[in-house]
Amino acid sequence: MKRIVSLLLVVVALALVVTACGGTQATQAPAAEKPAAEQPTQAPATEKPAEPAGQTETAGKYQIPAIEEGKYNVAFVYVGPHDDGGWSQAHDVGRQYVEQNVDNVHTAYVELVAEGADAEQVIRSLARKGFDVIFTTSFGYMDASETVANEFPDVDIIHLTGFKANGENFGNLMGAMEDMKYLAGMLAGARAKMDGSDKIGYIATFPIPEELRLGNAFALGIQKTCPECKVDVRWIFTWHDPIVEKEAASSLFDAGADVVMTGADTPAPAEVAPEGKWGITYDYKGNCTVPACLTSMYWNWGPIYAKIVEDSRAGTWKGGWEYFDADSGGLGLYGFMEGEKMQPGVAELPKEDLDLVKGTLDKMLKGEFTRFDVFKGPIKDNQGNIVVPEGQSLKQEDLDGFKQFGSPCEICMYWWNENITAELPELK
Repeated sequence: MKRIVSLLLVVVALALVVTACGGTQATQAPAAEKPAAEQPTQAPATEKPAEPAGQTETAGKYQIPAIEEGKYNVAFVYVGPHDDGGWSQAHDVGRQYVEQNVDNVHTAYVELVAEGADAEQVIRSLARKGFDVIFTTSFGYMDASETVANEFPDVDIIHLTGFKANGENFGNLMGAMEDMKYLAGMLAGARAKMDGSDKIGYIATFPIPEELRLGNAFALGIQKTCPECKVDVRWIFTWHDPIVEKEAASSLFDAGADVVMTGADTPAPAEVAPEGKWGITYDYKGNCTVPACLTSMYWNWGPIYAKIVEDSRAGTWKGGWEYFDADSGGLGLYGFMEGEKMQPGVAELPKEDLDLVKGTLDKMLKGEFTRFDVFKGPIKDNQGNIVVPEGQSLKQEDLDGFKQFGSPCEICMYWWNENITAELPELK
């Protein structure tokens, strides 16, 4: 009996060991493991050297991938699954680009990492493990990234969508997706007008400047092709939840929206669009696959990541505030980029509307039209106030900030464009 019990214990122990290296996923341990909140506090980096290559380390419920000796090691932290069809998958495509196009580099990732304490634990474990560069790809990873960067000055940590940096090994990275959402708004307005509708929907995730900025850019684009159209909003308070996203999209369609655009991770609006209605997807160029999808505003992270990794290895990268526009090659509008074919619901739109989209995109790709042109006055909010006077544009701190959160912005981003019918979200 003792031998049988011993054998069973060995089998169970072996079943719990999961390795994650060579760009493969770092899986989560079974739910029966001790929750992250009960794990002992990790010692500072000086008290424990990086573990040998080829070994994995457990950080709470997460398996930390191993580095590869002799290579420049790059890690990615994802808030959702690596194949979510949206935000995290776009980053994972970028990770694969780095591995395939930058010499002598090893990449790995940890997925489904909760924002907050879990994120700090995972990022710290990756730094202790010996990774040279860590990309943390969710707004809620900002404080955790800053904390770990200050503990590990020799590790470069790049945080996406936030606003903090230390000028040394901790930086902020974001792209002007408002460019693409502005163009998508033109398409949505043109489609609604063609269908005899004046209602459009927007699924928003969290009440942060990014979401109001992207919603307002979408609404400004709509005004260009459908001045009479109105935009309704549904807040879902999650980045990735297929069920919640579909419920929000269905709610907007049921309320009369002809087109629904999302700020979340899955292609839910296109998947649940009733016959004769349309969805606009986000983040990943491969998620606009059903006929009801008009377009997808997507990220092309590979070249952006590759340059940062090469600069990091050369010792020339410094953590600051990097914010790229469409001329960087890091942004795309599905159906309008080289080699892409328009979706059926777009190809049949009026020529003048398509020419407006194509012409504006061409200027964006040449660097002649930027995010500051998207937010150039006159712009009026839905309370009748002039937000941006004629001839003026928002500044970067306005695009990024809420004064309520201590931003030095002057105009800031706590407003809705005049064609949005929703109330402003409560800030906490």
